[in-house]
Amino acid sequence: MLLNRSFSKAGALLALGLLSPVGAMASTGSHNLRGDDLVGVSFWVVSMALVAATAFFFLEIQRVSPKWKTSLTVSGLVCLVAATHYFYMREVWVATGQTPTVFRYIDWLITVPLLMVEFFLILSAVTKVPAGVFWRLMVGTLVMLVAGYAGEAGKVGVWPAFIVGMAGWFYIINEIYRGEASKINAAGAPPAVQSAFRLMRGIVVFGWAVYPIGYAFGYLLGGDPKDSAAALNVVYNFADFLNKIAFGVIIWTAAVSESDKR
Repeated sequence: MLLNRSFSKAGALLALGLLSPVGAMASTGSHNLRGDDLVGVSFWVVSMALVAATAFFFLEIQRVSPKWKTSLTVSGLVCLVAATHYFYMREVWVATGQTPTVFRYIDWLITVPLLMVEFFLILSAVTKVPAGVFWRLMVGTLVMLVAGYAGEAGKVGVWPAFIVGMAGWFYIINEIYRGEASKINAAGAPPAVQSAFRLMRGIVVFGWAVYPIGYAFGYLLGGDPKDSAAALNVVYNFADFLNKIAFGVIIWTAAVSESDKR
């Protein structure tokens, strides 16, 4: 127990140590954050919330049983990676007023697959799960993200990118609602895991719906993406806040519930 506690505290301190220089760099740029810059403020709020969530999840690893430690570690890593990118995205916006599309998609290309891994991990903590579940979730995620980036970066037409991205998203939804992952959860998972699974897939449907809606308003409905950049960034920022931190909190709740039964 003492070793686990030391490891968890060391992980949290490492996370804060890695983020502190990045935050210092971002806050000492050539442009200062204005009080009336809602987008810049949202970047700041979300980045700080992600730092706090990182420390929390790493410290809580000591509290759960061994089979849940990987899931909680991945939750901490999601928030750590996202927080680091948010410091850079905040600086890009404050310094230039431009949408940090590249940084945002780099973040999503790392964190969203990790979130999908969580479905596999929480089921694996309580029952045997075929590797095919993991790979189907990965394929759907990468199709969705690569198509979205190609459309926003102007690499392909916005409509083809939107259609392919939506296909990837619907593929994920089918897997977690009607596919093998859903059937395994219904058949073999204890109540706490079933509840977590349901809440997580609800986030994938309703929380993630913000992204295609924002894409549609920004690129498909005839408006100028530059004019809608501020609103889109605020929406994307708080969607990330919900989708990443809430995912971790749901997993933490299930992990603690199952661990306390020991």
